Amino acid sequence: MKKKARMGFFLLYIVISVLFMDLVFRLATLGDPFSMNVIIPFLFLGALTFIFLFILCFFTGTIRFIFSFIFLGIVAFIYSSQLLYFKAFRTYYSVYSLGNGAQIAEFWQDIVDLLIKHSIWIVCLFFPVLFFIAFGKIMFTFEKIKWNKRLIFAFCIMLFYAAGMGSIYAGARDQHSAYDLYFKSSYPLLSVERLGLFTTMRLDLQRHILKWSPKVDVPVIVEHEESNEKPDPEIDLEDEEGEDIAAEEQIMDIDFTQLMANENNQEIQQMHQYFENVEPTLKNEYTGKYKGYNVILLTAEGFSPYAIHPEVTPTLYKLANEGYQFTNFYTPLWEVSTSDGEYVALQGLIPKSGVWSFQQSGSNYLPFVLGNQMKKLDYATRAYHNHTYTYYGRDTSHPNLGYEYKGLGNGLQVQETWPESDLEMMEETIPEYIEDQPFHTYYMTVSGHMQYSFTGNYIAWKNKKYVENLPYSDQAKAYIATQVELDRALEYLIAELEKAGIAEKTLIALSADHYPYGLDDETIDELVGHKVEKNFELYKSTFILYTKGMEPEIITKPASSLDILPTLSNLLGLEYDSRLLMGKDIFSDSDPLVLFLNRSFITDKGSYNAETKEFVATNDTEPGQDYIDYMSSVVQAKFYYSTKILENDYYSKVFGE
Repeated sequence: MKKKARMGFFLLYIVISVLFMDLVFRLATLGDPFSMNVIIPFLFLGALTFIFLFILCFFTGTIRFIFSFIFLGIVAFIYSSQLLYFKAFRTYYSVYSLGNGAQIAEFWQDIVDLLIKHSIWIVCLFFPVLFFIAFGKIMFTFEKIKWNKRLIFAFCIMLFYAAGMGSIYAGARDQHSAYDLYFKSSYPLLSVERLGLFTTMRLDLQRHILKWSPKVDVPVIVEHEESNEKPDPEIDLEDEEGEDIAAEEQIMDIDFTQLMANENNQEIQQMHQYFENVEPTLKNEYTGKYKGYNVILLTAEGFSPYAIHPEVTPTLYKLANEGYQFTNFYTPLWEVSTSDGEYVALQGLIPKSGVWSFQQSGSNYLPFVLGNQMKKLDYATRAYHNHTYTYYGRDTSHPNLGYEYKGLGNGLQVQETWPESDLEMMEETIPEYIEDQPFHTYYMTVSGHMQYSFTGNYIAWKNKKYVENLPYSDQAKAYIATQVELDRALEYLIAELEKAGIAEKTLIALSADHYPYGLDDETIDELVGHKVEKNFELYKSTFILYTKGMEPEIITKPASSLDILPTLSNLLGLEYDSRLLMGKDIFSDSDPLVLFLNRSFITDKGSYNAETKEFVATNDTEPGQDYIDYMSSVVQAKFYYSTKILENDYYSKVFGE
């Protein structure tokens, strides 16, 4: 074979190898590598490949061979690591997460399991690298490349990049379009599909360095018919004892006009103006219903409705059916899974894309979180986590919530297994606070963590005997076995509360951090009993709100984990401003809004899928496009201003702290 031909085959091999790896990655993660969305990603990938080829032009012989091997190896590694991350967490890691990647080493057993489980994909991704090592020097030549060809490569770089940008500008500019994802918003799941993995990672790096945050126009309220009548704030309501309570707005005495006048920062001024115009919720018959109660709040790892079984998890079944029953409750998945799940439930805010919002909030003033609120009322406030206390920066975030915080490694004495026992955590911690009334205690559990198998999960193995006779697959049984530990922990907690004579005076609130994404889709379908719809139903969950002796009540209003903080604040009679939180008191008369990471939403009128642009009405009355546009702008504004609260330490600006 002539040297010229061998050189041509070398260049063609590099291009084909990169495209091959991208197609394998898209097939493994998206399922459809040849959709219409592949054009822009391939154009940008072509530009990246020719940049590398242009660099290679300046090297010859063994050095070029080594650099080619390194390039292909890096590309394969990035695709492989993102694939494994996606399979584990149903999203892609960011540059920020990569910078905190040392903590992932704690989950080496899970990583090994994932490698074994998805080994075929990994082999496919590394096949071009292995082939190049074995046959590269035989098949290809690495002679000097002349300047005319170098100029051709430079031209190809500009051509492919210009074609990619031209396609972006020529396409639609609405929400989730390639234009929107490139210039205005951050949504990695769709960005990888419509811009490509390497473009998404490049944009993420740029935005991280430049401290970029999503851009959004100030929402314009579109006129639309409003079917829900608001009660007159002057009308009195009655509480359970029949006493009159004024239907006051749930706000604090904040002079936004004065704040705007004294503020030079235009962005902060805009925030003041926005929050001044947010419609507040009203106090209601549930306001202060549990004032003075002890409060135990739990974020349960991987908890879901299919963890509730009358025989296998009887305590969870009892709490879910004898307390408030939220039949239309959702726990959306955010980019940083567990930490973002905690952030949403505890702070009533939407996480910022690309960072660990909870850790970032560790130096911010947080007046509305329960820990700080209850601490002001002389409650004993403690928080516990039965895994490494520094994981996700909880040693920074949780003390700032107003808690005396303990985890594995700074005072919590539980056996170091994987995962650790929720029951052991309860046994160790309850004596610390049960006599210290009134108290507010927060738990972040870990027993329900993936992977769900009887060989790689200590808790699943420990509780295998309780699930052996269930008519499910091994993965489904292993998942339920992990939730048995949570059930036993709650059983012990309730028994101790009853022993102390305070069960009737203690409010227990429990929600999930996220759905159990460690389960295969087929296993979730198996547990639910039908094929689960992926945009809304997948995130349907259970919010447990219970105190002994209460009258069970069914609440059908759509709600989500974003609503937990304002709901608890209202029930406990705490002072807060409903305009400054992104969720709403579920028991208020306000229109419900459940929003998701991809900007889809659910209201009392129906559900809107922001990716497909489809609205499914709850009844025969279609609300019209003006309503969809209006609600989309409301959702987008909540994402934007929630990010700005975190970035600007906004509450300190409002309250002068």
